[in-house]
Amino acid sequence: MKLSSALCVLALAVSSVHAKEYTASERAIRLAQENLLIDTHIDVPYRINEKWDDVSKATKGGDFDYPRAMKGGLNAPFMSIYIPANLEFEGKGESYQLANQLIDGMEALAQRAPHKFAMAYSTQDIEAQFDKGLMSIAMGMENGSPIEGDLGNLKHFFDRGVRYITLAHSQSNHISDSSYDVRRKWKGLSPFGKQLVVEMNKIGMLIDVSHISDAAFYQVMEISKVPVIASHSSLRKYTPGFERNMDDDMLLALKKNGGVIQINFGSSFVTNSSRSWYDKRSAEEKEATSRGANKTDFRAAYIARNPFPFATLEQVLDHIDHVVKLIGIEHVGIGSDYDGVGDSLPTGLKDVSTYPNLVQGLLDRGYSEKDIKLILGGNTLRVWKHAEAYAAKF
Repeated sequence: MKLSSALCVLALAVSSVHAKEYTASERAIRLAQENLLIDTHIDVPYRINEKWDDVSKATKGGDFDYPRAMKGGLNAPFMSIYIPANLEFEGKGESYQLANQLIDGMEALAQRAPHKFAMAYSTQDIEAQFDKGLMSIAMGMENGSPIEGDLGNLKHFFDRGVRYITLAHSQSNHISDSSYDVRRKWKGLSPFGKQLVVEMNKIGMLIDVSHISDAAFYQVMEISKVPVIASHSSLRKYTPGFERNMDDDMLLALKKNGGVIQINFGSSFVTNSSRSWYDKRSAEEKEATSRGANKTDFRAAYIARNPFPFATLEQVLDHIDHVVKLIGIEHVGIGSDYDGVGDSLPTGLKDVSTYPNLVQGLLDRGYSEKDIKLILGGNTLRVWKHAEAYAAKF
């Protein structure tokens, strides 16, 4: 979900004055800063393409910049090559062009500040650059529409550095049905989508099952020969009926596959109350605008009457706990969706400087340092290495 700038501004105005303050211990800060920390979904590329900001320096807005990332310990973000799901992009070359443009932006960032950033195309790059104290910029493509039905484009984007593809976004595309889209044209994956999964395995491109329909998920599980990721998903246990999140049966299938779910921090992914807030506002907004109300004015008045119910760090930890208890510590990671969910982020996890708060919460719940290292990056690195090893056969 990508939130409008208007909502971000409005939500900022109603952040709870009673929000709990979080303080990480020196131990938690050390664990975050001295270990590999991979966040598989950060929406910087689209953010700075829409409104330029030099994230190599401190910025006034957004959830990510280099100084805050250093404070938080983030050293290997997957920057999201996000392509809006508007159907006008499908098959017209526009999504292909935008994807290349966003990749150009990440390469320019690394070239502009080579003492801070380096592009990462392999797990070997991640590990070598971590040893050098550089932040690795890995890339994942959110929405496979730039493939445009051409396996040559898959190879093109792999060669440009993309290492996972979220098969669809908020609308079904030529690859897969979307969990958000009531139209289920393919009843899962399209014929081309099934072929694409096979080819992604062969070249070492990770398959991201976030956003796709349940039917598409299970078809991926049947076809993929390597573990998959859910780069920024949370759990349906805490958001009943929200297909965008994963249920327990899907988690069990993910365990069998060997994959990893990276937990999304956005409040509406974490709690049902936040999810319901959007649903109720949308219904009332539709009625109000049908009577001629201005959308911006309506939203300002609505949020003043109904402050947004931010999730908490503890509730994010509940998602991690449930995954660990059901399928094991080896199958959970971090996929914050920073810069992608506006100001709907939980108290205690408002930007990339706050990963130590998450680590502190894990310590408080009895997780060992070994377990925490797996959550921070070890599990994601394992899956990526598996994909590389499988691709080496071809």
